[in-house]
Amino acid sequence: MSTDNNPAPGYLDMKLLRFTTAGSVDDGKSTLIGRLLYDSKAIFEDQMEALETASMNRGEEQVNLALLTDGLRAEREQGITIDVAYRYFATPKRKFIIADTPGHVQYTRNMVTGASTANLALILIDARQGVLEQTKRHAYIASLLGIPHVAICINKMDLVDYSQEVYDNILKQFEPIHNMLKIKDVRFIPISALKGDNVVDKSANMEWYTGAALLELLETIDITSDADLKNKRFPVQYVIRPQRQEYHDYRGYAGRVAGGVFMPGDEVTVLPGRQTTRVKSVDVMNGEIEKAFPPQSVALSLTDDIDISRGDMIVDAANIPRIGQDIDLMVCWLSEKPMVLNGKYTIRHTTAELRCVIRGCQIQGEYQYPRRRWMRKTMWELERDRSYQCQNNETDLFDSYLDNRITGSISIIDEATNNTVGAGMIF
Repeated sequence: MSTDNNPAPGYLDMKLLRFTTAGSVDDGKSTLIGRLLYDSKAIFEDQMEALETASMNRGEEQVNLALLTDGLRAEREQGITIDVAYRYFATPKRKFIIADTPGHVQYTRNMVTGASTANLALILIDARQGVLEQTKRHAYIASLLGIPHVAICINKMDLVDYSQEVYDNILKQFEPIHNMLKIKDVRFIPISALKGDNVVDKSANMEWYTGAALLELLETIDITSDADLKNKRFPVQYVIRPQRQEYHDYRGYAGRVAGGVFMPGDEVTVLPGRQTTRVKSVDVMNGEIEKAFPPQSVALSLTDDIDISRGDMIVDAANIPRIGQDIDLMVCWLSEKPMVLNGKYTIRHTTAELRCVIRGCQIQGEYQYPRRRWMRKTMWELERDRSYQCQNNETDLFDSYLDNRITGSISIIDEATNNTVGAGMIF
């Protein structure tokens, strides 16, 4: 058995950090991401030339780093972020996937898309403005989506003379929000995205701040315990039957580990059929490995020949998920088109695609659309008073979102348009 592809537990998690940016309008999110890319030497020469040209065409004396992420023409014309912009960069210590999400209230729902897979939420606060209503909304969404780490970047410190008093006052403003939301890990960093203070390098202008610069925090924050290593969950994506003669008797089940650690010899149950067997081998392209854990993509071979197809799930024989047709969940509705009670929708859950009917919902308050409720109500009145019951035409396998963010979440699809209209978190 080869050990070349056998990383220590947590290795893959530590090598990739997904984080999302959020904050109110003009807090400097896109500028901060541009500064991270620029100062970490993650910009190619042709990108830099295009950036300089775009800045010159706008009549700006300095290079506008925000243009690196504001990719849509409408975003550049208005100077705002509308859609979620994904960017990728790497340092010698870690790889990063950034989701730069909008700050405008009417695009708040777009944050759900970028935050759904994030390990860390980076929330910006304008040092001159302090904590705003939109800051509260974004902090709430981060808590709602179970993001375990939050970095509060107090930006534009250069415009308040790098004042420690301003910084301390904003920490006091955020304290009741932190206490209410009970986010596991919250860090505060005073920065200037425009000048580069405490972004990649420590700032000489804020010697009173003794913590890490932002990039150092991103490179070193421990996310090994974020994945669900307790509940073995392996949604099957594809059945591998090689045509080559030497593999004529091989049958592997490919997918991405959603929870737990899988090793040869483990007793597992295949759902929904409830057949019990054992893991024969854990395979990757270059051979067998000793164990697989989230979020590795592997193929499992089993000791028994069982009829398994896409949408089935391989789980711990002694710890199976809930099985049923009725699901209670909290929904972030993403569409302008209102939900139709008793309407038929398609749900996508892990690798399964099922049809469902939304039987009922509980909504308190005047406004029926989540986007409008986010616009007009305070953070304290948001989605926590909203729940739906979805009834499937077929049996589904699921966990609580608090236990597993993958097997505890679903997407709701409009059957007529094939658009994703809702994101659900199972109670």
